Formats: sequence, C-alpha cells, structure tokens
Amino acid sequence: YSTDFEVHRNWLAITHNLPLSQWYYEATSEWTLDYPPFFAWFEYALSHIAKYFDPQMLVVENLNYTSRATVFFQRLSVIFTDTLFIYAVHECCRCVNGKRAAKDILEKPTFILAVLLLWNFGLLIVDHIHFQYNGFLFGLMLLSVARLCQKRYLEGALLFAVLLHFKHIYMYVAPAYGIYLLRSYCFTANNADGSLKWRSFSFLHLTLLGLIVCLVSALSLGPFLVLGQLPQVISRLFPFKRGLCHAYWAPNFWALYNAMDKALTILGLKCNFLDGTKIPKASMTGGLVQEFQHTVLPSVTPLATLICTFIAILPSVFCLWFKPQGPRGFLQCLVLCALSSFMFGWHVHEKAILLAILPLSLLSIQRAKDAGIYLILATTGHFSLFPLLFTPPELPIKILLMLLFTVYSFSSLKSLFRREKPLLNWLETIYLIQLVPLEIFCEIIFPLTSWKWHFPFVPLLLTSVYCALGITYAWVKLYVSVLTERISVRQKAE
Repeated sequence: YSTDFEVHRNWLAITHNLPLSQWYYEATSEWTLDYPPFFAWFEYALSHIAKYFDPQMLVVENLNYTSRATVFFQRLSVIFTDTLFIYAVHECCRCVNGKRAAKDILEKPTFILAVLLLWNFGLLIVDHIHFQYNGFLFGLMLLSVARLCQKRYLEGALLFAVLLHFKHIYMYVAPAYGIYLLRSYCFTANNADGSLKWRSFSFLHLTLLGLIVCLVSALSLGPFLVLGQLPQVISRLFPFKRGLCHAYWAPNFWALYNAMDKALTILGLKCNFLDGTKIPKASMTGGLVQEFQHTVLPSVTPLATLICTFIAILPSVFCLWFKPQGPRGFLQCLVLCALSSFMFGWHVHEKAILLAILPLSLLSIQRAKDAGIYLILATTGHFSLFPLLFTPPELPIKILLMLLFTVYSFSSLKSLFRREKPLLNWLETIYLIQLVPLEIFCEIIFPLTSWKWHFPFVPLLLTSVYCALGITYAWVKLYVSVLTERISVRQKAE
C-alpha cells in the first residue's frame, strides 16, 4: 500500500483521540499532521465514521496498521467526497461557451471537458490507486473558478479562502485570484480602451473581500492563536528542512539543475578537477527527503526558489492586471501561476502538476493553441506520475489507463479543431512518442540488468529529467501564447 494510507490513518487517530492543543505537536509517527486546520477537522469528522469500520485504526500507537476494513473505509471516503468534484465539473461545463457547432454530442466542447476532468488519468491514479483526497480539493478550486466565471465573486472568494485552509499548496494560484478579484470586482468599470477607471474603485467590495479572508482565517487559525500555537502550526505547514526536492524529483527546473550538477560532478571526477573523497555519495539521488548541497553548481536556498517563483509569475500577473480579458485571462494567469510555482518552488511534489493540468482543460476546448499545449503538458505530466505506482501488478493498469485517457484526449481535441492546423508539430510529436521507449527501458529492461543494484535511482532520474523538458517547453509555449495574444489585442484596440 501507499504510505499515504498510513499518513491519513495517523491523522484520523490524532484528531480523534487527542485534544486540539496536541494535534500539531504529536509525533509518535513520522507522518505528523502538516496540513492546515480545516483538513485536520475534516479528518476529525471522518474519524467518527471510521470507528464503526475498525476502531483499531484510530489508535495513535498502531503504527502502519492496515486491515481490510481500514483500507475499505479510506477508499470509500475518497469516492464519497468526489461528489463535490463531480458537481464542480458540472458547474464548469455550464460556463463553457457552447457556440462551436457539433453534429454529435460526443464532439460537444462541454462533453469533452467533462471527460477530460472527470476521467483525468493523474487524478484517478493519485486518489483511487495511490490514495489521497485531491478530488474534493480540486472540486473546491474548480467550483470557485466557476463562480468567478459566473461573476459570483464573493462566493468564489469564499470557496478559495476555505480551500487555502484545507491545503496550502493552493497558495500557488493565490496571485491569480487576488489580482482578478481586485481588477474585476473592486473596480466596477473600465475605460473604453480597457484600462482602469480609477474612480470606479469600490471600497465596499474590497472590505467584503477582506472580511471573507479574515473570517475564514480566524475560524481556521483562531483556536491555535488563542492557544499560542500559531508558530508551531506554521512550522508544520512549511517544513523547509525537507530539502529542495521530494524523494524523487518533480519534473521541474530543479530536476534539470540537479541533473546538470550530477553531470558536471562526473565530468569533474573524470578530469580530476574534483576530489572524490570529499563528495557525498548519492546526496541527491538517495530517494530520501532531506537537505543536500550541490557539488559544482551553487546550492539552492528556500529564498532563492521564492525569488525565482516570484519573477516567473510576474508577467502573467501583469497581463491579468492590465489586460484582464475576463474569465479566459483569469484562467491563463491561474495556469501560469501554478506552472511557475511547480517549476521553481521549494520541495515540490510531482503530484502538484495536476494543479496546472486540470484548469488548463477548461482552456483546451476553446482554442487550438491551448489544446496543443494541453496535450503536451497532460501527456508529459501524467507520465511523470508513473513512479507512484511501482509494483508489477500496477504496471498494466497504469499503462492501460494512461493509453485510454491519452487516446481520448488526442482524438477528441483533434476532432474539435479539425478545421484548423495540426495541434502538434513534428518535433512535439517525436518528443511525446519517445515516452514509449523510455517507459520500456525504465520498467522492463532496467530491472533485468545489474545496474538496478548499483544505480537504483536511474529510472526515476531519467523520467524526471525527460518529463521536465516537456513541462518546461509547455510552460514557455503557454507564456509566449498569452503574451502574443495580449499584444494582438492591444494592437487591435489601437
């Protein structure tokens, strides 16, 4: 079973048996509570149902406890909470422009969007095979997006504020929400050229948004503030000592940076530029969650990743502020914020790529350019999740599910934009096809060689680095597309 079964079992036990004052201090298990308070209360609510399935799962000292009843309850709880995700997808489909003609319901943009979201390969394996509760969290995010598209700004702001206190990774996209709400809700009118009409600024609207944020934050963090435990909660939510990368590298810029450092280290040893006795063995490739130092390239600090992330999201935020372009501009900024944070963030998990793939689905059915970028990002990002399912029985399952989703994505979007030029050029097509031999080598050939005993991290390294190239390319291409679109709109306005 995935370690996340034990993570959430432990959180059920902590919240069920211990007083609130001990939730963020308890450390019997290595899987300490490190999600915001709303998620802790969610686990508390689940624990009162879990006791009817198997009370032993709620004993804090029962480390690594598994039983059929425990696993069944955890699986069932994920399925049940996914109802929110289903409702959110329904609301997003209502926001889609349905003007594109379609002879068959299977070719309608709303139907395609519903399938891309509901049967998303990454979300399916992460939640229902690997095991996590991402479905209802993404449901909250998509529902907040739908409410903003429907101009129900206060509802959208409330949903997102609640989401942040369920899982703080959604801070990645907070700049997009903040700027869009300020630009579209607090400023009630624009000039003829689309620029801000400063006299239209509403202090009442800004106050309402501020009240929502303050009230939700007070409800979540207030009890811990009263107990004097807020610093402890924050230290659990932001554990910077875990290191730059996760146990296996997320396919982002730092995976390329680490690989370059490894390559330069090997070159330096061969050319006698480096002293092998002073270099820690497998410092970055030991599969451990820990801090490490780079050998040749400068080591990266949390502050450096924060600065890189800030610089990376800045152009998208500027575009949203000066040329908002309604909900479409908001979605573009949201995806770019998610991707930029994924590319340059500290200790990014590989699963965080879904934070960009899912909202990009809403853009993929609107324009052919966005559809092409979606196919590259989704295919590459989903493939990068393969190492999460590493047992032999899971191999055919993940390959079959990936093939089904990928074939549908390509065929449906190609049919939707059949009157336009091909969605991918020949170079992009070759890149994606090369994922096949990479998978064959990593899953079939490499385990049969003696290398697996000496270099066990090689398949993970190859997967992360190769996928990092594709995700970086998709990020750059999306940025260029957005900037080009804004320039085109400005030229037409002039």
